[in-house]
Amino acid sequence: MENCLFCKIIQGDIPSAKVYEDEYCFAFRDINPQAPTHILLVPKMHVANIGEACTLPAKVQTALFAAIEKIAAAEKLENGFRVVSNCGKDACQSVNHLHLHILGGKQMSESMS
Repeated sequence: MENCLFCKIIQGDIPSAKVYEDEYCFAFRDINPQAPTHILLVPKMHVANIGEACTLPAKVQTALFAAIEKIAAAEKLENGFRVVSNCGKDACQSVNHLHLHILGGKQMSESMS
């Protein structure tokens, strides 16, 4: 997408702290971390949110989940981590490109609100 912030990051037009990349996904550190480890994982193909994730080819969907595992291992999140995806305005999705927040490095609260 022409004006998509995450598409520009993927293309290298906007700098990021890249932590992972493969043929289908790109991951980088969040600029406003909510945990000691806070990484955003995005598919290179543009879809607006997780509500549209099923429109991605199966190999891209699989690559996203494989990337979560690889990133968690590389970040040494052995004690656990959380994956969150905000979908739409009411969930406070700030960028309309599917992104998965990988959060870890501390004991998380049970509350998700």
